[in-house]
Amino acid sequence: MGSDHYFSASPSSPAQLRRIRVTLAGRDRDVTTASGVFSPDRLDAGTAVLLSNTPPPPSGGHFLDLGCGWGPITLSLALDAPRATVWAVDVNERALDLVRRNAEEFGLSNVNAVRPEDVPDDVSFRTIRSNPPIRVGKNELHGMLERWIPRLDERSDAWLVVQRNLGSDSLQRWLAATFPRGFSVHRAATGRGYRVLKVRRHGAAETGTIAVP
Repeated sequence: MGSDHYFSASPSSPAQLRRIRVTLAGRDRDVTTASGVFSPDRLDAGTAVLLSNTPPPPSGGHFLDLGCGWGPITLSLALDAPRATVWAVDVNERALDLVRRNAEEFGLSNVNAVRPEDVPDDVSFRTIRSNPPIRVGKNELHGMLERWIPRLDERSDAWLVVQRNLGSDSLQRWLAATFPRGFSVHRAATGRGYRVLKVRRHGAAETGTIAVP
């Protein structure tokens, strides 16, 4: 990819479209991926752990896939909750094009694949699910989470998967310290060297106690 990264806004390398088979929403499906995006050759291990260790999404409302890549989380959410609106957010234009292509192929009209600034400010989310782009750097990652987690609806959850050796435990501590009132943070699952972190936004009556195992 030369100087390209999966978080490049406009990858300069040739797209090199490819077809791969992955399991999404309980079925094997063929999707289109391309070079210049995250994990173009397979469903990466972290996303697989996240998809295997999160509950079914709510039946409706707005959902967020933060750092969507070619779309495995978005597509799974949209298939499982056809009445919901799934916002697939990424800075990589090639990734967004792939999400749109795959959603159209699956007949999904409930997917909006957009850059972060194109999500309306008045939209809040019934769930956030993300394999966040750890390699953008700690400051950038923290800024992303500070921007989006407060947009959870009350009594709603964000689910994040992070590799243990890339700082999942320190991120859990940071989340607990950064969102100390009205939120709780805990490790929901582990697998294949990854942690699934659950951030819960409570209702107005919640005391704000943080649980960090």
